[in-house]
Amino acid sequence: MTDTDRTSAAATGEKQPFDLGTGPGRVLVWFYGVFTVAAASRSIVQMILDFDKAPLAYVLSAAAAVVYGFITYSLVRGGEKARRSALVCCAAELLGVLVVGTWTMVEPSAFADATVWSDFGMGYLFIPVILPITGMMWLRRAKNPWAE
Repeated sequence: MTDTDRTSAAATGEKQPFDLGTGPGRVLVWFYGVFTVAAASRSIVQMILDFDKAPLAYVLSAAAAVVYGFITYSLVRGGEKARRSALVCCAAELLGVLVVGTWTMVEPSAFADATVWSDFGMGYLFIPVILPITGMMWLRRAKNPWAE
């Protein structure tokens, strides 16, 4: 939505679409976009070359890529429904990171190879555990006051 659209919508009393990808949301869009590409690329290559080696780890990395992609799309799309969907996905992502991270710490032999979420994302500088927390904080703070 352009500034002209916002001005005309405000003048007519219309509800304005809520843009999640502005301000701090842009940084989140960038990080989630990068992680979508990284997790998807990693899982695709691993599934093609070595799927028999660690199928659970590679499928979890692919699932992470799908979650990252959906959150990226929701942040770019904007609006209250997208905000709520992204908030649920960030919570699911955090749960996944905590479960897989704990699992890999308690039972390291459970995974023949690392996932994006192994050891709470240590291979990715712990960004996989920080990102959903940051995303949820932004999405809660950015709640649209015009939403019904």
